[in-house]
Amino acid sequence: MKQELVSVIMPTYNAGKYLAGSIDSILGQTYQNLELLITDDCSDDDTRQILKDYAQKDQRVKVTYLKENSGPAIARNRSIERARGRYIAFCDCDDRWMPEKLEKQIAHMTRKDCALSSSSYLICDDDNQVTGISVSPKYLTLSMMKRDNKIGCLTAIYDIKRLGHKFYMPAIRKRQDWALFLNILKDCQICFCLTEPLAYYRQHDNSVSSNKLSLIKYNVNVYETVFGYSTWKAYLYFFLCFLPAYTAKVMKRRRDSRKYLKNHF
Repeated sequence: MKQELVSVIMPTYNAGKYLAGSIDSILGQTYQNLELLITDDCSDDDTRQILKDYAQKDQRVKVTYLKENSGPAIARNRSIERARGRYIAFCDCDDRWMPEKLEKQIAHMTRKDCALSSSSYLICDDDNQVTGISVSPKYLTLSMMKRDNKIGCLTAIYDIKRLGHKFYMPAIRKRQDWALFLNILKDCQICFCLTEPLAYYRQHDNSVSSNKLSLIKYNVNVYETVFGYSTWKAYLYFFLCFLPAYTAKVMKRRRDSRKYLKNHF
């Protein structure tokens, strides 16, 4: 069966410590027909040299450099603009994919005849030690995603042939990925997910995801941007719908993680 081209989107910024592992996990996929589109957001460590070395070694690696630091949304959008593939996939510069991720996920999308998919993923620390798991439901709808983001960006893939080359990260400071998936679901209505973990998400001690209280205004901004809610309505929806759904997700993730670690380590 013909392998359709997959365009993998990766923003980089001072990622030298983890970058090689992330790139290797993409180039080592069993699904080989891919291009890795990297946009560097003005790194000042050894990231640029690493990128130049990989671009010289593998023609699938295509790098562009921003002239000023602009944030991950702009960096991702610069790569999406250059994408030639039927499918758009995402991997941040400190995360990793399992070798069969693309092969399994594209096959799943073909079976389900869907435009958007995601999967479960493992959570690891700075030393690559697995600390937990995020288990995805079998499917997600707009109403489910509106209450809380349940798609790990490093697992998401969408189909340009079905949706058109029209979806980009909104120009908001945080939670751009959630806003993007909400906009896509407004079009395609459903995301079919694999419950098997297919990637490794690196959670840093000081990462954005480790300090959810500081994200209240960014979550509210998503409701204002995607759904056009007034500020008061966005805050009301956040406290009445988002917080209960997020709390339930965290509790479930803790239970799933304890069970996974007990059975596998």
